[in-house]
Amino acid sequence: MITKLLIANRGEIACRIMRTARRMGIATVAVYSDADAKALHVRSADEAVHIGPSPAAESYLVGAKIIAAAKETGADAIHPGYGFLSENADFARSVIAAGLIWVGPKPESIEAMGLKDAAKERMIAAGVPVTPGYLGEDQSVERLAAEADKIGFPVLIKAVAGGGGKGMRKVDDAAEFEAALQSCRREATASFGNDQVLLEKWITSPRHIEVQVFGDSHGNVVHLFERDCSLQRRHQKVIEEAPAPGMDEATREAICAAAVRAAKAVNYEGAGTIEFIADASEGLRADRIFFMEMNTRLQVEHPVTEEITGVDLVEWQLRVASGEPLPKRQEELSINGWAMEARLYAEDPAKGFLPSTGRLEHFMSPLTFDKTLGRMDAGVEEGDSISPFYDPMVAKVIVHRTSRAEAIDALANLLGGLEVWPVRTNAGFLWNTLGEDDFREAKLDTGFIGDRLANLVPDEMPDEEIWQAAACFASDYPTPDDTLPIGFRLNAPPARSITLSRAGETRTLVGERLLPHATGYTDEEHILVFEHGQVFAFNRTSRGTGHHSAHDGDIIAPMPGKVIAVDVTEGQTVTAGQRLMVLEAMKMEHALTAPFDGTVTGLSVSAGSQVQVEALLVRVEAAQENAA
Repeated sequence: MITKLLIANRGEIACRIMRTARRMGIATVAVYSDADAKALHVRSADEAVHIGPSPAAESYLVGAKIIAAAKETGADAIHPGYGFLSENADFARSVIAAGLIWVGPKPESIEAMGLKDAAKERMIAAGVPVTPGYLGEDQSVERLAAEADKIGFPVLIKAVAGGGGKGMRKVDDAAEFEAALQSCRREATASFGNDQVLLEKWITSPRHIEVQVFGDSHGNVVHLFERDCSLQRRHQKVIEEAPAPGMDEATREAICAAAVRAAKAVNYEGAGTIEFIADASEGLRADRIFFMEMNTRLQVEHPVTEEITGVDLVEWQLRVASGEPLPKRQEELSINGWAMEARLYAEDPAKGFLPSTGRLEHFMSPLTFDKTLGRMDAGVEEGDSISPFYDPMVAKVIVHRTSRAEAIDALANLLGGLEVWPVRTNAGFLWNTLGEDDFREAKLDTGFIGDRLANLVPDEMPDEEIWQAAACFASDYPTPDDTLPIGFRLNAPPARSITLSRAGETRTLVGERLLPHATGYTDEEHILVFEHGQVFAFNRTSRGTGHHSAHDGDIIAPMPGKVIAVDVTEGQTVTAGQRLMVLEAMKMEHALTAPFDGTVTGLSVSAGSQVQVEALLVRVEAAQENAA
């Protein structure tokens, strides 16, 4: 058995691997960049080694530094987590060549499934159904456009080395094809160093169903049933659940058997996921489920499988890597209850889901007080920072209940009770999603969020009850059922008027009643009201004084990046939601849009500009201001 494990990763997955290693009596070694010197995974490990500057290309993606750290600390194994070098066959070979245990599949298996076009060809040979499309070597625009016409629009462009939704575009007609292809190639080059693509027929009612598989070095392969990951935004998974709603036993048997065949076709060892796309226009049917790709690593959403099977997948990884056979046979595995996971991201839904970075001055949840309510896999604690250099995930919130309805309610309660400040999160967006009738009735497909986006993004404007709640918190009267007359409260001093400001609006109020489902927090400058995963921030002001907030139409850079397109000019009239420019950051393209109807009165950048976090990019003045 492994005695000392180096985790070649960061954040929540590094912390999660360490928890299992610690339980198994295995010592742990963390690696960290400059940005992560004080990170939770560093504090949680038995030892930690600095491996370079903040950019991942100079630290977490430099295999030689990681192997040197393992040698320096006497580690006998390396676990790559997910992302970074987890699916890099050359790194796996280097680890093995250095005499270390690689906690992952054989390099040959990674290579076999690493390129989507070659993987699909192998699956066809193994009798695994695949989506119709184009896998050819001719990557010219002309050939790709012709093949798209032959397949029939809409089509999906996918980077052959892609993953995590990067380098992927849906194209609805021929006129859009070339622009979408170029955007896809830019993103694929930035993320994977490979701009080759494949084409697939777009499934009209697609469900994303994936199967957890596990193999060992003794020739055993099992599946641990399926997960449904259909709820996605821009191809990034948002909410995952297991088992898949509407999956009958015959279809489950067929899809899981196909997943096992796929794993055996590449002599698979360790944890892996076979991803399928299902045409759910007539429900889930075995003859309408197609192979998409294999992820040769642990998945972000692995906790839902752990919850329904009672299996610790990281423990299985460590045991299999040590040469042990799989701990359970197929007939010993079964589904128990329903599990659901939501990905809590540091991003602002009201600003087009732009990543939000900075220090977590306040970070609490119902799990802070009662850990029996669910599970939170986090890589940060209150006081830590969300870095602009890496993925903006704050945590994964997971629940396990007897039924799907109970799981939805439990997850909504946890998300609704989250308190995060000043970093913005998608908690309110997730809460709204869970409350949708169609979601509760399992009427799902991968377009679910995109089709309802306007309804799912929370309203930033507080209603009268939120203003009143803020006044109550500012007055230090946290009693939800207080209905005594203003100016008199039993066993309390007389109520006093409070002047609060928000987004240029100032009000003087006397807090009379709290919202039962709202919580509050105060710091030196703000009164914060948390409700259903949202935060409403109010500024304290003294009576008789004005308050001037930042210009509401200032569009600032949420993180360091490069402006790759500017769509407006100074003096131009714009409408709410209109794209103003595109910022490339965190290896993805982010569209910055107008917050309201108005006029561009300031433009600080041009295409090609490199910008720092919080740099003013463009200013929009509201239409009513211009008319005044």
